[in-house]
Amino acid sequence: MNVDNLPLWAILALTSLYIVLVIYLGFKIGYTIRNKSDAEKESPASAISATVLGLLAFILAFTFGIVTNRFDTRRELTREEANVIRDAWSRAEFLPEADQKVAKKLLKEYVDIRIAAVQSNKLDEVQKVMKRSSVIQRDLWKMAVENARKDMNSDVAALYIESVNEVINYNALRVSVGLQTRIPSTIWITLYLLIGFSMVTVGYQTAIAGSRRSYTIPVLAISFSLVVILIVILDRPGSDFISVSQQPLINLQSEMANQ
Repeated sequence: MNVDNLPLWAILALTSLYIVLVIYLGFKIGYTIRNKSDAEKESPASAISATVLGLLAFILAFTFGIVTNRFDTRRELTREEANVIRDAWSRAEFLPEADQKVAKKLLKEYVDIRIAAVQSNKLDEVQKVMKRSSVIQRDLWKMAVENARKDMNSDVAALYIESVNEVINYNALRVSVGLQTRIPSTIWITLYLLIGFSMVTVGYQTAIAGSRRSYTIPVLAISFSLVVILIVILDRPGSDFISVSQQPLINLQSEMANQ
């Protein structure tokens, strides 16, 4: 289930409409049964509604926990990536002067384009940066290997190779966690099914109780829809509303500029 192409307002509107319709469906079923027979009691219907709502609360909390944990991981990876790039920048001093200048220039560009891509919040721009980042990584690795081959026993060369390797690894982790790891479709389908079932029971129980307080239905629909939207925002890469701070990389960018 991919909702990346849908604007947030559309998801909010469709989810709210879905909730209103299933509540109304449950109300119509309950109202029909209540008119046909007085045997149906409010207490069992209320207990069933409470149980299904509890299951819905559980799956919402579970799904929200997934996206918040991943958000924290993305923030941690940004901080760690800034540290490993800083190490590579510092250890580039071990290279011959000509290679040192090239390596630092590449690392500076690497930081610049990554900050610009995240701040643009455009997936097509991110894709371009991913390709350019791969080219820079290959150039840095090639340079590291060529210098290491000049002295295979050099601990200094090994340190620089380790730094470049870490830069490549953290890039792969950020791409995996930030762009490729998403909430599975099965969880989305289960979530919306549980929303439907629970809202049907709410409408049914309301009808059995003889209540006509329909003005509360939009409030209920919007409340649940806002929680769903928050999950979508945290799950969607390149969100304009909640994004991972790039301050560690921005600080590193300033350090590079000063040097």
